[in-house]
Amino acid sequence: MQTVQIKTAQNIDIDYEVADLGERVLGRLADIGIFVGLALVLLFLASLTSWNEVFGILLIIVYLVAFVFYDLLCELFFNGQSIGKRVMKIKVISIDGSRPSFGQYLIRWLFRIVDFSIGSGICALIAVAVSQKKQRIGDMVAGTTLIKTKPRVQMDSIAFMPVTVSTYQPVFPQVINLTDKDITLVHDVIVSYNATGNAVLVYNMALRIKEHLGITLPEDMTELQFLNILIKDYNHLSSISAEA
Repeated sequence: MQTVQIKTAQNIDIDYEVADLGERVLGRLADIGIFVGLALVLLFLASLTSWNEVFGILLIIVYLVAFVFYDLLCELFFNGQSIGKRVMKIKVISIDGSRPSFGQYLIRWLFRIVDFSIGSGICALIAVAVSQKKQRIGDMVAGTTLIKTKPRVQMDSIAFMPVTVSTYQPVFPQVINLTDKDITLVHDVIVSYNATGNAVLVYNMALRIKEHLGITLPEDMTELQFLNILIKDYNHLSSISAEA
């Protein structure tokens, strides 16, 4: 499993699993399949109707423009995903962890000429296969890569799973002062620790939350246990608040 480490706004390093070569290829084939299917539909309709020459030329121009700009527009307006990428549960992300800018999307789109036109995609395949962060040439120049968006954890570690025991007593009631975004970040840190064993990010996250909420841990409680309890406490208190 190859990952890319991204520093969040809270200065916490989170490891995201990068999309592998097979997922990228299948996503690309899915996108191409959409246009192949559309072309077949248009050809079928043309065989049934008598389109005039001007309308036919205009239709071809619209089709070609849509094909050329498809990736750029999809990634720009659908948060780094084309239809094929969405199917494969992968997305474009900036190496610094932020959403890519228009300039970054434009650069990786322009370099499709190098990646896919020259050598019929061989350049892109080689670049993704040998690069550490699974980047094609356009990604390297734009400072982007593709990561997996599908969950890598089981149901019992989902951040907002409710606590089903009605007699559960929250250990840290101060957790109600946190937000859903805070708890999601705590969950991401735990997932990253389980995948990489990097205890530093667990310690840093626990330290920030303790300072923010004014909490002192019991001597027999570790930082990892603290973060897990925070999630349970938050879910329990949130469910009570929602029922009230």
